[in-house]
Amino acid sequence: MANVLNNVSPLNLFETNLKRRGSRTQFKQLHRRTLYPWLSNQFHSNTPLLARLESVCPSHFRKLPCISEMGEIGQEAHESLSTQRRTGVLLPATETHVKKAVEALRAGKVIAVPTDTLYGLACDACSSTAVQRIYEIKGRSMTSPLAVCISDVLDIDRFAMTSHLPDGLLHSLLPGPVTLVLDRGQESLLEKSLNPGIDTVGIRIPKCDFIRMVARGFESALALTSANQSGHSSTVCIDEFTQLWQECAYIFDGGQLPVGRAGSTIIDLTSPNFYKILRPG
Repeated sequence: MANVLNNVSPLNLFETNLKRRGSRTQFKQLHRRTLYPWLSNQFHSNTPLLARLESVCPSHFRKLPCISEMGEIGQEAHESLSTQRRTGVLLPATETHVKKAVEALRAGKVIAVPTDTLYGLACDACSSTAVQRIYEIKGRSMTSPLAVCISDVLDIDRFAMTSHLPDGLLHSLLPGPVTLVLDRGQESLLEKSLNPGIDTVGIRIPKCDFIRMVARGFESALALTSANQSGHSSTVCIDEFTQLWQECAYIFDGGQLPVGRAGSTIIDLTSPNFYKILRPG
């Protein structure tokens, strides 16, 4: 359903939905904390959970019913995490490690990063080899387009057409949990090899300091997709995609993400004065 931009703000339309979903998430977290306070304290602390779970309380480790909500937790995952930490592949998503992320991207590598919705896989959007690698890691069809992530609203017109949009619209939506679909146009700096045959591009500026610092340091667009194998559930903590760790140059741990698994809201803004929500987040 199309709507007139001048009369209804896209932000208002899906803000209620985000708040409603957030309320349900908060209820689930509160309920979980009440039933399993020991697990909750470990889970919501600032250091990664898996490195300590089994060593802290092995007798409880396999008995907690809500363990399954966090993904694949067990001896194999624990050992994998320990190995990654020893080799310096698993790092906290902090400003200290932005330089390593940027260096990996410039070397054509794939990294795993937190966003404001899900964990994602990111690479240089202008490297056909790196983009191809992401498709291989996910087992995803090459016909499924990738979104691009940039650091700031003022950079969008380097990669897509924005002249038809009302003043202030982009700043009202971004940074935030939305993907804006725009026409690439002839002046786009994106390589033609990214999403070939598709004249539009999905733009992300997550409300997440780490990935925005990485994008700013990289000084170009990142190809971004969810950190899961194609057809599998999206991930909200690093322990839910352990099978992909070995494919990444680095896994940057931002802890448990506080929202659901729906991903970003996708909004088509290609037509002047109209918008269309392609996927609610």
